[in-house]
Amino acid sequence: MKLARFQQGEKINWGFADPAAGTVRPLDDPPPLRETLGDPGAVRAQRMRTGPEIPLEEVELLAPLPDPPAFIGIGLNYREHARESGMAEPDSPISFPFYNSAIIGPGRPIVLPPFTDQVDWEAELGVVIGPPARDVAPHRALSYIAGYTIVNDVSARDIQMGDGQWSRGKSFDSFKPMGPWIITVDELGEASDLAVKLWVNGELKQSSTTADLIFDVPALVSHLSRSVTLGTGTVISTGTPQGVGFARTPPEFLLPGDEVSLEIEGIGSMSNPVIAG
Repeated sequence: MKLARFQQGEKINWGFADPAAGTVRPLDDPPPLRETLGDPGAVRAQRMRTGPEIPLEEVELLAPLPDPPAFIGIGLNYREHARESGMAEPDSPISFPFYNSAIIGPGRPIVLPPFTDQVDWEAELGVVIGPPARDVAPHRALSYIAGYTIVNDVSARDIQMGDGQWSRGKSFDSFKPMGPWIITVDELGEASDLAVKLWVNGELKQSSTTADLIFDVPALVSHLSRSVTLGTGTVISTGTPQGVGFARTPPEFLLPGDEVSLEIEGIGSMSNPVIAG
């Protein structure tokens, strides 16, 4: 199931998307999506309460979770990306928080701040937590995952490296495009070998698979849940593969007028324009 949050006219709603048919089935008087994700049975029950189909072209897709209780980034989590960055593979996951104010939906502009000219792209698989997870063993991690989404971990590299920590440089307003929907965990399992791709202006920049993850999805959920309770709707952005701009020769960064498109196998695709702040 693909759970899409969208706006039609003045009304914000969520429902079940069918991208092959180009439609979405909205819910009448739905409960909050984030709360529903905590109970797989509740998600299935809501599917029985949908109204008539609406063409996707008649709605604006929104970020499926604009207010996760926690939004956690993972750094250097693809082997080839660690290699292109000139850094050793970490012994344990590197985690840091993002700010919710950075979240935007598909089609919304990535806004370049005037004080940086080193804004980079990062295609990432987003894991969405279902039931609250605490002290979860890796072999039980799937029971605590509601589904998956796509995240573009847009990053101002000079700010990221200059601050000595990564949160601010990755959390400017509009720096976290998310979408186009959440696909439920029953369709993708551990998401262990999914193609991950990113294009800038139609030119392929990143192409890898989640098989290159250093710490896979169950390992990340288990590791993080040993420190904090992962509440329903928490998003874990699992790291990016090789092909980022700063590691290229010469380095490449986003410019006003660019278009960034991401695709993850089994989930879908998402594009965002880039504009000057």
